[in-house]
Amino acid sequence: MNVVNTIEQIRSLKKQKNALIVAHYYVDDSVQEIADYVGDSYYLSKVCMDRPEQLIIFCGVRFMGESAKILNPYKQVVMAEEHADCPMAHMIEIEKIREMRAAYKDLAVVCYINSTTEIKAEADVIVTSSNALEIVGQLPEKNIFFIPDEHLGRYIAEQLPEKNFIFNDGFCHVHTSITVESLKTAMAAQPEAKVLVHPECPKVITELADYVGSTSGIIDYATHDPAEKFIIGTEMGILYELKKKNPHKQFYAVGHRQFCPNMKRISLEDVYHALDTLKHPIELDEEMRRKAEGALSKMHQLAK
Repeated sequence: MNVVNTIEQIRSLKKQKNALIVAHYYVDDSVQEIADYVGDSYYLSKVCMDRPEQLIIFCGVRFMGESAKILNPYKQVVMAEEHADCPMAHMIEIEKIREMRAAYKDLAVVCYINSTTEIKAEADVIVTSSNALEIVGQLPEKNIFFIPDEHLGRYIAEQLPEKNFIFNDGFCHVHTSITVESLKTAMAAQPEAKVLVHPECPKVITELADYVGSTSGIIDYATHDPAEKFIIGTEMGILYELKKKNPHKQFYAVGHRQFCPNMKRISLEDVYHALDTLKHPIELDEEMRRKAEGALSKMHQLAK
């Protein structure tokens, strides 16, 4: 099946089954192109809530599909590729959370949305990279156990010195692969370019940036800033949307390692087979789902 035929088959099946296809910014360009909505994980979960379709094909890693299912328990959420997973989502254990709760009385467990349902269910509140600072700043607890990503936690902690942060040793391998040497080389090659990076990057990278923000934040900044050249410090899949919205601007990756193999697993053929077979649905324990939904609801209450 060639690309044109695959796209036609996807569109036909989508119409036949009244399905919604959503895709993260980091998946392959061709998959972003056929999706009904493209965005970061939390945005896609909210889109699924607002749309009438009862069948959702999720083109992203598993925690994203789980988040969509948490918020849409009565809809069928099917992963386009069952093995697409996020290593960071598994870099914290329930036992560690409970150990911290026992060690600190005045403690809030703040969980980045890049986490499994089991971990979300143990948290007090969920945050995204775009609202973590706003939400943690409103929490009454002094002690903050930030999970699972250490670098985002440290970035937020620097801006909230009144809080006592306890960090987990989780990380995103894509963002930690961006080195100071490679960034300085890119900056030397394009001295007029502004540097835009994700807060999952280590501090030595964020300190060199003109802007630090979420995936959607980087896209918005590049779109509205008058600069014509930008060095992008996040997964290279974002370049598709950046170029689509800003065809007259130039974008440069920091290095060749800005690549998530799990996101890039997802192909047009996978989307077609997911629609055809509905083979990999997200199924969650209902009690655990409700607990995770509670932590997400607290995020809704605190975020403006």
